[in-house]
Amino acid sequence: MKNKPQGVAFLASAIIAAASSVSADSIARLWNEQNLAAVRLSFPDPPVHARNLFHVSAAIYDSWAAYDPVAVGYLHRESATAGDVAVARHEAISYAAYRVLSHRYNTVRHPNTSLINAQQAQNQFNIFLTVLGYDRNNTIVTGNSPAAVGNRVAETIITWTANDNSNETGGYTDPTYTPVNDPMILAFSGTTLNDPNRWQPLEFVEAFSQTGQPLSFTTQEFIGSHWRDVWPFALSREPGEFLYFDPGEPPQLEGDGDEEFKEGNAATIRYSSLLDPATAPIKDYSPGTTGNNTLGLNDGSGYPVNPSTSAGYAPNLINEADFGRVVAEYWADGPESETPPGHWNVIANEVVDHPSFERRFMGTGPVLEELEWDAKMYFLVNASVHDAAVAAWTCKREYDYVRPISAIRYMGARGQSSDPSVFPYSEEGLPLEPGLVEVVTAATASFGEKHSHLGFGAIGKIAVRSWRGEPEDIENDTGGVGWILAEDWVPYQRDTFVTPAFAAYLSGHSTFSRAAAEVLTRLTGSEFFPGGLAIHEVAAGELEFEAGPTATVELQWATYYDAADQAGISRLYGGIHVPADDGPGRIVGSKCGIGAWELGIRYFDGSILQERPRLTITPLAGAGFRLDWTQRRGLFYNVRRSDDLQSFADETSYARAFNDRGSYTVSSPDPGRTFYQVQQAE
Repeated sequence: MKNKPQGVAFLASAIIAAASSVSADSIARLWNEQNLAAVRLSFPDPPVHARNLFHVSAAIYDSWAAYDPVAVGYLHRESATAGDVAVARHEAISYAAYRVLSHRYNTVRHPNTSLINAQQAQNQFNIFLTVLGYDRNNTIVTGNSPAAVGNRVAETIITWTANDNSNETGGYTDPTYTPVNDPMILAFSGTTLNDPNRWQPLEFVEAFSQTGQPLSFTTQEFIGSHWRDVWPFALSREPGEFLYFDPGEPPQLEGDGDEEFKEGNAATIRYSSLLDPATAPIKDYSPGTTGNNTLGLNDGSGYPVNPSTSAGYAPNLINEADFGRVVAEYWADGPESETPPGHWNVIANEVVDHPSFERRFMGTGPVLEELEWDAKMYFLVNASVHDAAVAAWTCKREYDYVRPISAIRYMGARGQSSDPSVFPYSEEGLPLEPGLVEVVTAATASFGEKHSHLGFGAIGKIAVRSWRGEPEDIENDTGGVGWILAEDWVPYQRDTFVTPAFAAYLSGHSTFSRAAAEVLTRLTGSEFFPGGLAIHEVAAGELEFEAGPTATVELQWATYYDAADQAGISRLYGGIHVPADDGPGRIVGSKCGIGAWELGIRYFDGSILQERPRLTITPLAGAGFRLDWTQRRGLFYNVRRSDDLQSFADETSYARAFNDRGSYTVSSPDPGRTFYQVQQAE
């Protein structure tokens, strides 16, 4: 949406807001806001930001847990004492969050984030720490002071995650990936694909990030193509496997799912054809008519009553084109460019700000202090979106799936696939649909006819009725909907961005959003937003891609799941995905969210330390054998040996687990019976 705060003005406003709210919110919330502010200044790289949000949240949680007699830290574990625990936590969390944020957004800043933006973020961190009354030059890591505790937490997290295969010191790059398709040159019509089922980078005349930051390069590189190797939180896969969850191969042109491939891209064109406010009907988009879908589908018809009021939901009448355009822009990268992982932090914060919300864990029991709630909430939500990034980007790399702009232009240039007797016919062409996908003929190109503006040179080509592209005057004009050549099709996006720089399948928005929704549902004890209704209002004229909306639009959701589903649908309106990217993304996101929740809460009650590794023994060629066991990243394990099952001696020293599987080889076993066990440190 318009008027996103950026640059120096944003820095100043963020510092003023932070200073004025120091006493109003928990210290965890305040540092989360600093993290989100830094995301807005950075290059929009969703998996990188999910990782950063999780590790900053881990720093906050581990600092909080250090002063709790039951909770177990995720990566850093110690038992700290203080005369005033609340004051100590405030200080420890501040130093831990400050150090991790400074490292991630300045020391190893994203290479596509400008130096001036990185410096602005660092200045913001510096000033905020000073506003809190702390000294950023206090780097002590010894002793029992809260500052030392926080610095130790940060040191543990920074050191341990430096080797998590994200390649943070190498600019998050991946030398192992090369696209199979040459770039699409956007200055020209059509495209050429070596493999029409695989991702194609775009080449711009002038390129900007999704958040409007100018880029120094004009040809896309696959963002996060190596994320399948990044350490997750709760995800686990068998040795030798690449996918954590396999949703199956997406539909293939001229292969399995050929008809679904064609219909999916036609569906994306169909969504685009709805974006003309001058001709769009008025529809009811209230929770009384929309939402309540089956997981992975869009089959819901809303809710008969609001469970909080026992009354029906009032109609929410919106111009259909305004709804589609607002949804596409609102969910594109967050309301102020936090990217999807950060967007769900904003939503989580809005939930706890609701006047009727009570911080009861899982909706029951005593009301928790704000700091405890926030520390646990950020840890769980951001663990889930981090795992969603790893799972989704593993699929993106594995299937390397084509985006609609490449598929539609490619198929449109080939012809139509519906009628072999009609020129131009190709089995790789678009399916014909009257009023949406048609062949330009001499009759339809004649003066006054629907394709006349395309010219006689378009005769024999495929035309689609779709959004016509960004207008020259985005403040006052709209692109509108009309007939354009399929080889010139563009999604509802800025013409300096067009489509994200990574493969389509799975939809990151769908995966991130469902994962976070699963956590918020369990954490709050209800799938419904507080009061049974959440609203985001977009005023008339606030769109960025073109003029609009024509009137104020209210996006309304009854449940976290409804909001997550709308995030997935938004990418269809925006022309970024086909339906096959969306539904499976929601399903995988659900698994990520549930898994992160089930593991995360075991740190809160300390039960993670009672988990027993599952041990197997594999004989090796010769006389030796290998011990293999399950383990949790970040915890410590050692191998112990016994000759009588009565007393065990350490075979190895304790080592921190970097993977979800551990192994130890015994190359020269002792004669006689020997017993082994793997022990987790408490």
